[in-house]
Amino acid sequence: MTAESIEPVSAPASRPVALVTGPTSGLGGEFARHLASRGYDLVLVARNELKLRALADDLRVGFGANSEIIAADLATSAGRETVIARLELGVEYLVNNAGFGTSGEFWTADPELLQSQLDVNVTAVMHFTRAALPSMVAAAKGTVINVASVAGLLAGRGSTYSASKAYVISFSEGLSGGLAGTGVQIQALCPGFIKTEFHQRAGIEMSSIPSFMWLNVEQVVQTSMKDLDKGKVISIPGAQYKVLTAVGSKVPKSVVRKLTNLVGRGRGRT
Repeated sequence: MTAESIEPVSAPASRPVALVTGPTSGLGGEFARHLASRGYDLVLVARNELKLRALADDLRVGFGANSEIIAADLATSAGRETVIARLELGVEYLVNNAGFGTSGEFWTADPELLQSQLDVNVTAVMHFTRAALPSMVAAAKGTVINVASVAGLLAGRGSTYSASKAYVISFSEGLSGGLAGTGVQIQALCPGFIKTEFHQRAGIEMSSIPSFMWLNVEQVVQTSMKDLDKGKVISIPGAQYKVLTAVGSKVPKSVVRKLTNLVGRGRGRT
């Protein structure tokens, strides 16, 4: 579905509002449920309106949360503008979770698909954060979580995907300095392999990945929340990934690339 639509709700003014992109499965869905359990109403953004409505029903029944639905394709300027308009009305929490990877090699990939990946993984994150921050700073309260990836810290796990996540990390780190003292927090969440539909959708074969490398969505969200409480800008869930990124920062880049190609299947990932 590429058409954009908004379904507003009349929520009590006392309830804070969180906007989550890509909430219809996996990590985004867990963020939506977690925030609903904490008393937030939701603005749910994804392409599939039927799945958004099903999630909104679940959040209402399970947590008493009201939801606004925005069915939008974030790879399009029209889709992004719809979300920007809602963010400019003000939210207290923003989770930039939507993103995707692709299979195959860069030099054989469809240029339009590569541009769509860039627009979802980078352009949307930048524009949505820019739209959300003015009201947060004015209220001296707010949180932005930009879902990045360990791939943005360890070169070699694909090209355009890793590069897009490296941007998200650097972008969030840079903003954290400017936001110091404003009451607004920003975090770049950098998970490794998560048990979601992500790799299946991208057509990436993952059967060779050792079981100890996999995280679950509950673990990732819990780590994100704990690290926010500690004021950490970069959040890396899982002891195995903390070790990998720590080691990766101290050894030559050529060694990191070889290791990530071995463990993370760098070939065949765009």
